Amino acid sequence: MSFEGLSKESTDKRRTLLESIYLWEVVKGLAVTGRHLIHNIFHTGDMPTMQYPEEKRVYSERFRGRHRLMQREDGTPRCVACQMCSTYCPADCIHITAAESPDPAIEKYPAIFDIDLLRCVYCGLCEEACPCDAIRLDTGIYEIAADSREKFVVDKEFLLHNRTDGTR
Repeated sequence: MSFEGLSKESTDKRRTLLESIYLWEVVKGLAVTGRHLIHNIFHTGDMPTMQYPEEKRVYSERFRGRHRLMQREDGTPRCVACQMCSTYCPADCIHITAAESPDPAIEKYPAIFDIDLLRCVYCGLCEEACPCDAIRLDTGIYEIAADSREKFVVDKEFLLHNRTDGTR
């Protein structure tokens, strides 16, 4: 390999002692960190910290909250168990078992409709794929907490009676 085409400046670039042991760079980094620390300690304006239980974050109208199933006038789920939402779900967190409906106007209904909230990525594809507008993510509930993994698998009854006040 020939270095004839390279200029003398690019080949003769040598590091100083401070640059070669990175001491000067470490000192500059510590100076930036110290400057931010001093600024945050003596800062008198609004800090971006929220006092969570007392103050709730205000989300935009486009925020997707926890799932809910829409109901018909008689209280039955609007879902016809077409499996479109579970087919389009990239996280594979929706599980539906269809059953024959006793109502002759409705072909099928979901006997089991479960969503694993720990697997869900809240992308909204289930909402977009549903042809009968049966599932929505418009509750605005973002406080999803439980003390065991099993409580994160929500069933049809929970989804039909999903409260908008954040309680389970």
